[in-house]
Formats: sequence, structure tokens, C-alpha cells
Amino acid sequence: MPTKKSTTSKPPADKPAKAVSAKKPTAKVAAKKKAAPKEEAEIRKISEAPTEEESRRDYLRGIGRRKESVALVRLYKNGSGKIVVNNRDFAQYFPVFELQQIVKSATTTVGQVDKVDISVKVMGGGIRGQADAVRLGISRALIGLNPTFRRSLKKVGFLTRDARVKERKKYGLKRARRAPQFAKR
Repeated sequence: MPTKKSTTSKPPADKPAKAVSAKKPTAKVAAKKKAAPKEEAEIRKISEAPTEEESRRDYLRGIGRRKESVALVRLYKNGSGKIVVNNRDFAQYFPVFELQQIVKSATTTVGQVDKVDISVKVMGGGIRGQADAVRLGISRALIGLNPTFRRSLKKVGFLTRDARVKERKKYGLKRARRAPQFAKR
């Protein structure tokens, strides 16, 4: 009767297993290794020097939500009071004066209006929900800047996430609670 060979191949105990060979270095890697020490130092200096964008990366983040709106806030220290929403000036994005006041209210409360720059990416929902989401995100980022701001922001209610959302429609009704009009005849 013939013997069955096992499907897994194991090397015999007396022979060591073959070592997996490393990949050969590519031409780019070899060229980098052969570069002169002076060139390497210059390359390091250039690559380590922060660009304008990298120097602006020193920011604090805050996320705000309201209804269906989500705002991702970046708060840059040592700014001039510039607020940008979706790559547009906030006054252009929120044309209504009341909404502009809502967005600026968190920085006004803690006295940081002309001391920080704010960049916001906001999506979803309506314009009012977006303004409230931006305010919550800015408030959360300000706490990261200085934890003593928490007391004044909490007092005016800027740290509370407004959880009110539209109630779902129920079957048999026109809206969430509006019943069809009753007809006697």
C-alpha cells in the first residue's frame, strides 16, 4: 500500500531551513548611500526647515455638532482674529449678522477675538445648525488653549451640545404629530 505524502513540507531536523534573502537595494537607495556627507547635511537642513504650511500646523482642534451639522475647527495660536469657513471668509459664508455673532461669540466671551486665527470645515445640515456647530467647536478648541476659559464658556452655555433634533414621522400621521384633518361628512 503506497504511503501518502503530507501536504506541508518540513525540512529534515538535521538540515537548517533556508534563510529568506533580502531584496536587493534599488538604484535610488544606492545613490542615496553614495551621496557625499556634505550633500547629506544640506539635504537634511532643507528637509528639516519648516515650510510656511508646516509652521502653521501648531493648532488646537475642536469638533462641534448640531442637528445634522458637523464642524471641524482648527484654532491657531498667535493669530490676528481671522475666521475662515470652508475656505471662505466667515462673513461671506454666514451672510446673516445674527449667525456671524453666533460664530464670534465664543472668542468674544473669553477675550481672544484678535489673538487667534480659526479655520473651520463644516458640512451637513442647514446654515443655523452649522453656525451653532462652529460655535461649539471653537469653544472646545479654546479650552485646549487655556483650561481657565472653561468656567466662562460653561456659564453662557457654549460647551453644551444641543441635542434637539427633528422628531421622526410616524405612520398614519402627516408629520411627527400632525394628524390628518378630520372630516365629519
